[in-house]
Amino acid sequence: MNYEIENRAEKLGEYIIEHKATVRGAAQKFGISKSTVHKDVSQRLRALNPALYAQVRRVLDANKSERHIRGGMATKNKYLLRKKLNNY
Repeated sequence: MNYEIENRAEKLGEYIIEHKATVRGAAQKFGISKSTVHKDVSQRLRALNPALYAQVRRVLDANKSERHIRGGMATKNKYLLRKKLNNY
């Protein structure tokens, strides 16, 4: 495997753990696609550093279990902002 790709996979893992980031957030931060982040942390990182992979997996599983809440809050905020703008 290419050293740069291995290095990126480990940096992604560390970033996700440190910031409790989502795949989408990590992709945006690193300027790569979500599918690349997913492949890096689910396949490459698992082979390179199983301990780091386990920590990343816990963060991503927690994010996945909370995503319906974040989605609901985003929708709520969207309509509150619309209401606020329409009142001015």
